[in-house]
Amino acid sequence: MGLTVHLLGAPWVDRSDGVTYQVRSRKTWALLACLVLSERPLARSSLAGLLYAEAEDPMRALRWGLAEVRRALGVEIDGDPVRLVLPAGAVVDVDVLSRGSWTAAVDLPGLGAELLDGITIRGAPAFESWLLSERRRIAAASEAILHEAALGRLAAGELGPARDLALRAAAMNPLDENHQALVIRLYRLAGEDRAAERQYAAVAELFEKELGVRPGIAIEEARRERDVPDTDDASLEAIVESGAAAVAAGSVESGVRSLRTAVRLADAAKSDRWRVAARLRLGEALIHSLRGMDEEGLATLYEADRIASAVGNRAAAAWARAEIGYVDFLRARYDRAERWLTDALEVADGAPAITARVLTYLGSVESDRAAYPQALDHLERAVDLAGDARTEAYALSMVGRVHLLIGDLSRAAMLLDDSIRVAERDHWLAFLPWPQALRGETSLAAGDPTGAARILGQAFARACQIGDPCWEGMAARSLALVAEAAGETGRAFDMLADARTRSNRLADPYVWLDAYILDAQCELGRRHGHPGVDGWIDTLRRLASRTGMREMTVRALRHSAGPGERDAAALLAGDMEGRSERRHR
Repeated sequence: MGLTVHLLGAPWVDRSDGVTYQVRSRKTWALLACLVLSERPLARSSLAGLLYAEAEDPMRALRWGLAEVRRALGVEIDGDPVRLVLPAGAVVDVDVLSRGSWTAAVDLPGLGAELLDGITIRGAPAFESWLLSERRRIAAASEAILHEAALGRLAAGELGPARDLALRAAAMNPLDENHQALVIRLYRLAGEDRAAERQYAAVAELFEKELGVRPGIAIEEARRERDVPDTDDASLEAIVESGAAAVAAGSVESGVRSLRTAVRLADAAKSDRWRVAARLRLGEALIHSLRGMDEEGLATLYEADRIASAVGNRAAAAWARAEIGYVDFLRARYDRAERWLTDALEVADGAPAITARVLTYLGSVESDRAAYPQALDHLERAVDLAGDARTEAYALSMVGRVHLLIGDLSRAAMLLDDSIRVAERDHWLAFLPWPQALRGETSLAAGDPTGAARILGQAFARACQIGDPCWEGMAARSLALVAEAAGETGRAFDMLADARTRSNRLADPYVWLDAYILDAQCELGRRHGHPGVDGWIDTLRRLASRTGMREMTVRALRHSAGPGERDAAALLAGDMEGRSERRHR
């Protein structure tokens, strides 16, 4: 039997056997959503308490709801915990949205619509809290798919469809600088300069009104976009190598200019080899070296992947997909990151260098999602496979972070010290603030505020010298906790506010870090009765639920401390443990 379950928008079920069952209760749709979206099977008592606590006989009401789901889907539902087993080939739209290809997800009838649109459940505060979190997460997933699909169409040269998809993404989140940059770039590439200028003016007005800022570098660069190839006969290899060397030496802007020229020359020469190589180098430089330019880097990598796949260059395709996954990781689009990175791992065919990099990124994704056993599996393998100092240093820092987050401080200190030593040996000074900030936080957690202050001061000073927003924000957060430990509470609050401002000042922040800083604000705010704490908790909850950061969502709910929030936190905490256990197996 063909079966399609639609939970986006007004819910409905499509069965190829022609049987149509009219679901009689909103709670039945709510129950089905819980069964589909939960990361592990839920106990009957949990489901009854979540949805039917107000009923005279909650377990009986649950049995009636399960019977309705059974009739609607035509499948068996049994057990305690309750297991919903769908037939082979069954399609659930929210699953396609999270884990499917963008080509499949973009055709979903409910793409962009709200999860269980119109469904409200009275007398079930824990479910309402859970549903709000899931709606935010699904909305973010829809937005990510539209953006990904727009980049995919752009890479294929389909500028009209790409622009329409980018406009839909921008309509869902008008304040996202990357969405707006993509829209403007697409207008420019299509030769619609007036439309690009109108879009830019509207965005500038919106940003000034809502945020009090002007558009950032990503939008400004998109405004200057041109697709006019240079037909100079200079050596492509020399230009690519000189551009990459300039980036490595710290002359990032001049190196990026050379690499952009190399892309245009390679296109004019119709050299597939250099069209791919120039784009890979340019994409990496934009993402890792020139802050605020991830969006252009992402578009460049989509093109590299498409060209490499067309000519059978699996190594280059794997590299491009790994870096695309890395950007999705930074943006907290974890399901999309996992898909790209899993694809990269498959295409890499076991090549150690790219495999080590992909595993580092995958481990970082799982760490952000609090799937710590799986994160350690990936990251420890990455350390073993790393053939270059930078991959090793990064992987070591992320293993150290996991041990810090789970409270294994001695192991965290050892690994972070190793990361710092490897980075120093390779003269990778631009990276050092990250493991140093984590190491300082480890010292603070171990009861050594003096040692923590010393290394965090170094990390913050170096981060400011480099001008890296993420490193500055991370070090500033930890320094705020040092101030709190010294009894300087007012200074700690000021520093946490400054940490958020620093880490979010460009269009390509590390989203998990924002949540991490917010969590510290909420914790101190509750402890000291700060008047801004309710706003911080709400911001953390919105951010964490939208991105699928389960541990941060749980922490936000616990900070709220209402009865519905506590019940929802318990549900999500158990769900998070189930996700971690299942992934680890």
